[in-house]
Amino acid sequence: MSLSLTEPTDAAPAEAEDGVWLACIECGETLAPFDDVVYTCPECDSLLEVRYADPPTFDQFAGSGVWRYEAALPVPKHVSIEEGDTPLYTVPRLEEEVGVASLQIKHEGMNGTGSFKDRGMTVGVGAAQELGVGRLACASTGNTSAALAAYGARADMETLVLLPAGKVAAGKVAQASLHGARILEVSGNFDVCLDIVQDLAHRGEAYLLNSLNPFRLEGQKTIGLEILETHHERTGSYPDRIVLPVGNAGNTAALYKCFRELVQAGELTAEQVPKLTGVQATGAAPMVEAIENGADEIERWDEVETRATAIRIGNPVNAPKALPGIRETGGTAVAVDDEAITDAQRDLAEEGIGVEPASAASLAGLRELRERGVVADEEEVVCLTTGHLLKDPKAAAEAGAEPEPVPGTTEGVLEHLED
Repeated sequence: MSLSLTEPTDAAPAEAEDGVWLACIECGETLAPFDDVVYTCPECDSLLEVRYADPPTFDQFAGSGVWRYEAALPVPKHVSIEEGDTPLYTVPRLEEEVGVASLQIKHEGMNGTGSFKDRGMTVGVGAAQELGVGRLACASTGNTSAALAAYGARADMETLVLLPAGKVAAGKVAQASLHGARILEVSGNFDVCLDIVQDLAHRGEAYLLNSLNPFRLEGQKTIGLEILETHHERTGSYPDRIVLPVGNAGNTAALYKCFRELVQAGELTAEQVPKLTGVQATGAAPMVEAIENGADEIERWDEVETRATAIRIGNPVNAPKALPGIRETGGTAVAVDDEAITDAQRDLAEEGIGVEPASAASLAGLRELRERGVVADEEEVVCLTTGHLLKDPKAAAEAGAEPEPVPGTTEGVLEHLED
């Protein structure tokens, strides 16, 4: 099945409920959305996505936050902590330094649990309630576990989170712990955790809420809707390019789906769709490898390492959705080293925007692409930052200034300052 930007809207199959159904992105198999718990195609095991017979237009949206876009979502509002409606910051000094016509930062770290994952969880946990499941579960590099724990607690549902032992920032583990999730530390990396969670889900032991779950990505596509609406309100145009960090590639897939639906609804032309540009760390860059090699699928990296823990992933499960998104929008993907990520984290902080390392990869990637001449001077660019600075306080402290010991007197402080 094609994931073309200009594919026509599908007619609703017999399995659709209120114009909503699940479809396999490879073989086209269609399924009722809430008859059974299913994550991948029962015919070919490929990824599923939610489809709509009548994608909405901008004038059908009202209110604020994720649920402003209820007309574009597969479930009504069930479980919410007022997610979404995150700021789109202007950054005049960085804009001048990078040398593009416009640069704005969409800071998803300003969601309730400090990352974009809240958008997916408000829809995903709502779908879990529609399906009548009991136990929720996820594998995580940290942010997913924090969000799932919060939404599971809000919904009064048992929650399991599987984390790679010793590889998750303390701020994220603390969140999952305080919100009452059962934390299972696995001997292995994130991809091993995800393998186990998928097996648990297959056995019916838990409802999987990683981005393999098609309902979760529906919440994440509201990032794209907010960017487009806010940017157009400010400038009268849509951004030329959106640069975003890539871990499991869920946001890349979700934004592409958002744009496809807007084209289908007649709200965007294909030429108005922003170029999706993914950024990975050099130590965990299977998506970049696939883009650079012109490959149709990624090759799993079993060994990955980067200080940007949120994107320390070697097997992005949403690559089959994300690779077409990058290519169909005229985008690209680039890898940056940890030093460039840390520099970008510091420079965002100087603009008053505090992000965890993985978030800063978007700015680092934009700089690299400007140096290569890939991004043009006249482009209007939005960089997506996905998690708050306090998600990884150790990394923030290491990137920031050292405390300066001073005497316990005013005179001593003044003398220190003069020195």
